[in-house]
Amino acid sequence: MPLGEKAGFEKSQSRYCGVETQFNDDFPQLLNFNLSTGSFDFVVAPLMNPTYRPSLLEKDGVLPFAASDLVLSPSQWSSHVVGKISSWIDLDSEDEALRMDSETTLKQEIAWANHLSVQACILPPPKGASCANYARCVNQILQGLNNMQLWLRIPLVKTDEDAIDANSTSFIDSWELWNSFRLLCEHHGQLSIALDILSSLPSVNSLGRWFGETVAAAIINTDSFLTNGRGYPCLSKRHQKLITGFFNHSIQIVISGKPAHSIPRPSSDLAANNFDNNGESPQRHPLRPYLDYVGFLFQRMDPLPEQERFELGYRDFLQSPLQPLMDNLEAQTYETFERDSMKYIQYQRAISKALLDRVPDDKASATTVLMVVGAGRGPLVRASLQAAEETGRKLKIYAVEKNPNAVVTLHSLVKLEGWEDIVTIISCDMRFWDAPEKADILVSELLGSFGDNELSPECLDGAQRFLKQDGISIPSSYTSFIQPLTAAKLYNDVKSHKDLVHFETAYVVKMHNIARLTPSQPVFTFTHPDYSNKKSNQRYKRLQFEIPSDTGSAMVHGFAGYFDAELYKDVHLGIEPSMATPNMFSWFAIFFPLRTPVCVKPGSPLEVHFWRCCGSSKVWYEWCVASPNSSAIHNSNGRSYWVGL
Repeated sequence: MPLGEKAGFEKSQSRYCGVETQFNDDFPQLLNFNLSTGSFDFVVAPLMNPTYRPSLLEKDGVLPFAASDLVLSPSQWSSHVVGKISSWIDLDSEDEALRMDSETTLKQEIAWANHLSVQACILPPPKGASCANYARCVNQILQGLNNMQLWLRIPLVKTDEDAIDANSTSFIDSWELWNSFRLLCEHHGQLSIALDILSSLPSVNSLGRWFGETVAAAIINTDSFLTNGRGYPCLSKRHQKLITGFFNHSIQIVISGKPAHSIPRPSSDLAANNFDNNGESPQRHPLRPYLDYVGFLFQRMDPLPEQERFELGYRDFLQSPLQPLMDNLEAQTYETFERDSMKYIQYQRAISKALLDRVPDDKASATTVLMVVGAGRGPLVRASLQAAEETGRKLKIYAVEKNPNAVVTLHSLVKLEGWEDIVTIISCDMRFWDAPEKADILVSELLGSFGDNELSPECLDGAQRFLKQDGISIPSSYTSFIQPLTAAKLYNDVKSHKDLVHFETAYVVKMHNIARLTPSQPVFTFTHPDYSNKKSNQRYKRLQFEIPSDTGSAMVHGFAGYFDAELYKDVHLGIEPSMATPNMFSWFAIFFPLRTPVCVKPGSPLEVHFWRCCGSSKVWYEWCVASPNSSAIHNSNGRSYWVGL
């Protein structure tokens, strides 16, 4: 059965738990015992007798497979079985006979698993630091696979740098082992990781790397469990936090090993954690208490907040940024953004402060001219009027909007609310409008995920001609930030297009299966109004990041871009993780991919260069890595995203 379908979780978010088993040539009995008696959801089982060696067979010998494919239905094979490749294989052995047997067996077992249509096969970990031949064989196999996934088993360990023994495989850092394998394996789109969770865990930063990698399963050995006061298995707080992280990233759990706890038989109910028997038969699966505990960890997770549930379908989904200057937005897009109440609360706070600064109490009867440039369907108009009511100030509002469809809605709103004497609607592109008078306050929401990627600098530089010399712009400034990421899924999705142009695209994405490797750094800052005559000419920034030493080596697949805006006098709005506005969903981060991922070792600086370039009719970004090794300069000019200047 699933671990649960919790309140606040979509059905697709139900978590499943498997069990690792030994070879059994009676597959129906194996499945019945583990699924019916044990209540596990799937088994990880060898598909071939482990005593089999091709070199021991006579010519034309029959392969001793576990059983015919007919012993289970196709749906049982595909839904309830993960194959386990024989653990003895060693494709990089110095023993030629073992190496040849290993290669033959690997190909035969995967071909058989593919024939059965099992969901995945777990490959044994490389036997040593050198895995070139193993990776070569897997790479060759992957080219012929259809839908089946291969999961490379990796023990979750991290070296103490002072204790490394070059001749010992027990001290090989697990991430280095994985990275060596995948770098040799060009066709690794269907290659994922099965992490072996041991009783001791690496540092928090070291663990964090794996959430940006393609981890499909976490195998928890019974030896990793502690014993609670009643004699039942439990996990350390660090293990609990890790397992919860796996749940959040759709990583399946597998229980492995022999029972390590002598648990008294329950009478009428289970003593541990008040679990329900669910009509369990008298024969108890020896690993059921471990499943019960994993189920307990899942059930005690907090339900996803409403915002996270809303964003589930967008997780790790690459989207081209909106181009509101060039394209007219649709009603559904407006409606989504208008639901973001927190954004408009912040705008109302900023406008209230601006009104109080602009009009002292003894002149409260004076009328303030406020212009909303890019008014859309009116949420900023409403926020401005609410700020005026809150502060007791009078407003005259110009609502400037270029989208004729949104203007229709604006007229209806003004009539419905009775704002005709206060709000004047201007159906025009702000860049070409001649204002009849100067504004005291200029309000806009032209910010994009990177702050400046929807041409807010250019638009507001142009619009400031109708702002009084001492007028207030809301926002008054905004800064873009970038942060290096491990983001294997995003990288593989970009790579799947098999062309250069997709690697030179900046994507808006709700990032989820990523690892943020180091804090973000500021890139470009724009201030409004800006009378310096610098405007938005080409800008350039060199940044240097350093991965924390306890993280270990890490792969950089690209960069997350964020913004933080000061609307007015410490009223902020933004998505930069360390200071993000809570409960706001109008903006996802922006992803700048690298054509070739960069491996960064601890202590080695990551030097990044970023440009914001302006042409006669468009704005684009360029980016590259200069150290630890150089990348090509990525140039988003080819996509012509931001046009229409």
